[in-house]
Amino acid sequence: MLRNGLEPWHLLILAIVVIMLFGSKKLPDSARALGQSLRILKSETKAMKEDGAAPGHPAQQPAPESGTQA
Repeated sequence: MLRNGLEPWHLLILAIVVIMLFGSKKLPDSARALGQSLRILKSETKAMKEDGAAPGHPAQQPAPESGTQA
């Protein structure tokens, strides 16, 4: 198949080792905690991009109205 690549039986062995190390009862809790961490990371990076993009890009700021003010 793939040279130096992962084959399906590699993933099966990896899954068996993970289940043996952590136990089947802790895996759902660990997966849930990982999912929450990834959601927090995603929201924080989105907030950082929004904060960093606003001052650096003048094209996104509203253009001043053309015309004289009285």
